Amino acid sequence: MSPVSPSIPTQQAERRTIRSRQWLRGSVMVGSMLISSMVMFIANGTDAAQEASAREAVSAPPSEFNEDLPAELEGVDIIEHLDERLPLDLEFVDENGRDVRLGDLIDGSRPVILQMGYFRCPMLCDLVLNAAMDGLAGVDDLDAGTDFDLISVSVNPQEGPEIAILKEKGYLLEYDRPGASRGFHFLTGSGKNSKALADAVGFGYRLQEDGEFAHAAALFVITPDGRISRYLYGVDFDPQTLRFAIMEGGEGRIGSTLQRFILWCHVYDPESGSYQLFAFRVMQLGGFVTVLLMIVGLGLLWLRDPTSSSLPKTSGGSQPPATTET
Repeated sequence: MSPVSPSIPTQQAERRTIRSRQWLRGSVMVGSMLISSMVMFIANGTDAAQEASAREAVSAPPSEFNEDLPAELEGVDIIEHLDERLPLDLEFVDENGRDVRLGDLIDGSRPVILQMGYFRCPMLCDLVLNAAMDGLAGVDDLDAGTDFDLISVSVNPQEGPEIAILKEKGYLLEYDRPGASRGFHFLTGSGKNSKALADAVGFGYRLQEDGEFAHAAALFVITPDGRISRYLYGVDFDPQTLRFAIMEGGEGRIGSTLQRFILWCHVYDPESGSYQLFAFRVMQLGGFVTVLLMIVGLGLLWLRDPTSSSLPKTSGGSQPPATTET
């Protein structure tokens, strides 16, 4: 007795099952390759940020080293006030001698990199600003005056616009980008207002016997509406960290879609002072894409069987082909 051939519906079901299994295996492979590719791409794009973790001792907040500080340096650490709003009604004098409110400069249009110190500082203030300029030179897709502003505020009430404008001109020459003058602001003012701003950002400083000010080294990233978004410590700021900090401070308003996606895949690490790849978010995205591919593929297989149209259609069993008599 010859074996019974499987019916056409059974053959179709078997083919559909085989194709489903092949699609599932292919989707898993594609998803795995996609996750690996995204991790490699993002990791390669953040080499500079990873290198910053090696400078942990330099970038760490000064408060971590306060146990053995000499008396003249007590009270010059930085106390973070993340997400707190600055007193935008404070008045200062800009580099051109004009009276300005802080809110005139932080007006909701773009994020701000704020630096505090004093313009005749013999060393540390220049180190911070020079490092900021070096880092910003590598942020070639964001421009001062267009995407962000840089504000430097002196805590020395003896300084005025005559020294502020010299500082501005020097850093404009170093930065050397069109429109940067719209985004560079060097401010002086009363000791009271400078102290109020310093207290708002948690910037400690102290006047010493030699007339110099002891203070810490940091940049403060401010949102367009005047809230403190990020603290960047030390005297070395790599371009990737500055780029991400500016974009984070801009709250999604600046940066390309690709850069915003890369930022979404990173999280700020306060211990290293840099943005580190957040693998969980990459895995989330890769898993979502893999599941989506499987759902779409299986749906197409069930809705459209490419072999069904080539198979003979029967009703009530197979019939022998009709013959014609001649």
